[in-house]
Amino acid sequence: MKQPLVILTGPTAVGKTKLSIALAEAVNGEIISADSMQVYKRMNIGTAKILPEEMQGVPHHLIDILEPEEEFNVVLFARLAKQAIQQCRSRGKIPILVGGTGFYIQAVLYDIDFTENDDDKSYREELERLAAEQGAEVLHERLRLVDEKAAAEIHPNNVKRVIRALEFYEKSGGQKISDHNEEQKQKESPYNFAYFVLNDDRAVLYERINRRVDVMLEEGLVKEVAGLLEAGVPSSSVSMQGLGYKEIVAYLRGECSLEEAVYILKRDTRHFAKRQITWFKREEDVFWLNRPEYDQSEEKILGEMLRILREREIL
Repeated sequence: MKQPLVILTGPTAVGKTKLSIALAEAVNGEIISADSMQVYKRMNIGTAKILPEEMQGVPHHLIDILEPEEEFNVVLFARLAKQAIQQCRSRGKIPILVGGTGFYIQAVLYDIDFTENDDDKSYREELERLAAEQGAEVLHERLRLVDEKAAAEIHPNNVKRVIRALEFYEKSGGQKISDHNEEQKQKESPYNFAYFVLNDDRAVLYERINRRVDVMLEEGLVKEVAGLLEAGVPSSSVSMQGLGYKEIVAYLRGECSLEEAVYILKRDTRHFAKRQITWFKREEDVFWLNRPEYDQSEEKILGEMLRILREREIL
């Protein structure tokens, strides 16, 4: 018998958090965060992290587990998420993977192998130097020349993933990482799963994003980022490259005004949401939950999710 797994994802600010709590309460579940930023302690406002009082007693995993200086990647996420799934099942609970990082979700759902080829980091370090000296676009163009599909899927600013794709190509003797990932995806999932994508009309979603950024500023985002820098967290660390952090760092360094930083943050978050939706549209065997079709009613959406879970014999 395959183990049950429920996935709830969708673009940033679409309302996954509130719905996930209602779902967990309805199915006796526990939530495993599939967010690449909420793992970090002391990074609460910029990550829109759920507060303990908002959890309503529902256990949450993979939140507040790393210091901001530490690196988080898909290999570590997959290992920790699988451990959390086993813990949920040992208590007779249904694991619910919630978050917007589609790459991470895919890694767990299809048990994709992301192990490194070897411990030789010289090529990676060479690429990191190239990015630092000549910029992210130079690396991205290099990737486009050897793996156009991967380049289309990876944003130029995501230097870490661009480097990983180039490193894979180099060390595998010319195999494209896009082909490797596609092969891995053909594997049958070890889970009896239901994959839900929550979405909304673009205009409504973009307004929610703009409002969320305003609320972050009202809640003290600038103070949060300044405090992290003062505590010695390097601005070059993976965590500080996240949306909501790198823009405020630029403001605090005097590279732009606060108004410019906020404009860039809202714009880039909207672009990020668009890329998330594009990613989920490529995924197979997913259930789209478009809010307008349910009159924006959480109750109606939850009812549809429960119907599908019963149909799939997950409940």
